[in-house]
Amino acid sequence: MNYAELAKQILEKVGGKENVAFLTHCATRLRFTLKDETKADMDALKKTKGVMGVVNKGGQFQVIIGSDVASVYKPLTELGNFADGNDNKNDGEKKGKLVQVFDTIAGIFTPIIPAITGAGMIKCVLALLVSFNLIDTSSQTYYILNFMGDAAFYFLPFLLANSAAKKFKCNAYLAMTIAGVLLHPNFAALKTAGDPVSFLGLPVTLAGYSSSVIPIILGVWFMSFVEPIADKVSPKVVKFFTKPLITILVTAPVLLIVLGPLGTILGDGIASAIAFLDSYASWLVPFVVGTFSPLLVMTGMHYGLIPIGINNVATAGFDTVVGPGMLASNIAQGGAALCVALKSKNKDLKQLAGSSGLTAVCGITEPAMYGVNLALKKPLYAAMIGGGVSGLYLGITGVGRFVSGSPGLLALPGYIGGNGSANIINACIGAVIAFVVSFIAAWIIGFDDPVEEGKEEISATETVDRLVEKVEIACPVNGEVIALDKVEDETFASGIMGKGVAIIPVDGKVVSPINGTVQTIFKTKHAIGLLSDEGVEVLIHIGMDTVQLNGEHFTAHIKDGDRVKVGDPLVDVDLEAVRAKGYETVTPVIITNSDQYLDIVGKCDEKAKVGETVITVL
Repeated sequence: MNYAELAKQILEKVGGKENVAFLTHCATRLRFTLKDETKADMDALKKTKGVMGVVNKGGQFQVIIGSDVASVYKPLTELGNFADGNDNKNDGEKKGKLVQVFDTIAGIFTPIIPAITGAGMIKCVLALLVSFNLIDTSSQTYYILNFMGDAAFYFLPFLLANSAAKKFKCNAYLAMTIAGVLLHPNFAALKTAGDPVSFLGLPVTLAGYSSSVIPIILGVWFMSFVEPIADKVSPKVVKFFTKPLITILVTAPVLLIVLGPLGTILGDGIASAIAFLDSYASWLVPFVVGTFSPLLVMTGMHYGLIPIGINNVATAGFDTVVGPGMLASNIAQGGAALCVALKSKNKDLKQLAGSSGLTAVCGITEPAMYGVNLALKKPLYAAMIGGGVSGLYLGITGVGRFVSGSPGLLALPGYIGGNGSANIINACIGAVIAFVVSFIAAWIIGFDDPVEEGKEEISATETVDRLVEKVEIACPVNGEVIALDKVEDETFASGIMGKGVAIIPVDGKVVSPINGTVQTIFKTKHAIGLLSDEGVEVLIHIGMDTVQLNGEHFTAHIKDGDRVKVGDPLVDVDLEAVRAKGYETVTPVIITNSDQYLDIVGKCDEKAKVGETVITVL
């Protein structure tokens, strides 16, 4: 695959580099924050080879690539001159408070996931080595591997300080200095001594901040307000010295005296709430997470669970909520996708479902979810069933994980610990339940297996029946009918959006070409989507790039849901005014569900009047 070319296409279809306010990536997705989301061509992106799907949720415009995402991300940053975790200091349109919260959480935790996943997997490998008596816990090798696995978690405030600084738009090195204050050995020594400590007469709470989550995020958030003030009050001559001085001298004491203890209380409170829930309904949260994780992932709300899981491991030493529920969901996604791989007769789908299914059971679900299960719909239901049943079992048996990481088969050694072997045994049983139930459910529910292009076998009788049931699409505007591939816009000319024709209009009266309903009329009035009584979906796109006119020179006579018949007025457009502003007025008429029919035959290279047949759908 040509990653540079794919990156170029993606950048063009999200509206160009000028439309990108923020860019990062996770294990499978490019994550954009766009200044104007209306400039992104979502449909064209979905149809781009190499793109598995597109999601616009949680304040992020997400382009799903799969395991090759890093290979696309690098040329993309070079094309746009983006820094890593690019932020163009422009958030575009204002988003809702809840969306902003999830966007912030995603921006802080996504960059550190590789670090905690890698460290977690070291702990998993170490657990396996100990379980099979391949390493002595008193050996120096064990000692070194153990602190290697602990490093990312112990110094988690440093990692979070760096990513939080990028999200809150303040100096990352000052933020990490603040994290250093929390983790300094001398502060740890004060805590060990246990004697009361004060700063300028104010009491300092001697909390342990290694592996903590909330305190440093609060500290960097507060620093993002202090730093601009320090910049403003510092004289230019000595600003290089005074700005960081003021920032640290103000932020660090407030963090030690107020925000750190507050964050600790919040973290302990979350852990206590989880413990309370475990005491009275231990099955509930893993069941809910196991069932509805696909929906949480689609909306970006799963990022609200990540800090809870990390906090549980940091405060209680294990996590019975996020890890078990996500383990059930991920393996269930893989089970459903592998069922599709076994059952499908489409070679391309078998290959995609097989590879993405294996990836999913190992902990990375997006390729299976977006490329297979969500695309086919029914396998997604099977995955939710399997995830729910497994989550219920894991919750009832009280399974917990002892390290953070990507939930999947490779992370199962992270469930070794606690009292005896019951925890890891039940985790393995839960994984088997997730896979088997989702696989069987997908097999029973079935799915609509797409026919390979050029491989569809149609009987003579069926062909005649389809021809008899042909649908005629009338001309929506007077003018000259031309072939679609003559339109100077690759999106239409290539047939990506469907087959049809284009009309060079001689007047601006656009009428209905079918008997049916108005599915949608764009707020800019330049495009209308219709559904005929026979089920044919028709798109009329008046002019090229006329969306930029924002409805100027267009007058609509219909609204969404209106009933129309052939010849009913849809839109009037002042063609001369549109051309005067430099826009082409050629009008494509597209059958957007072309793949559901034998053929789309257009009447080209001649003039046509409204009401005359210009397209025949077979």
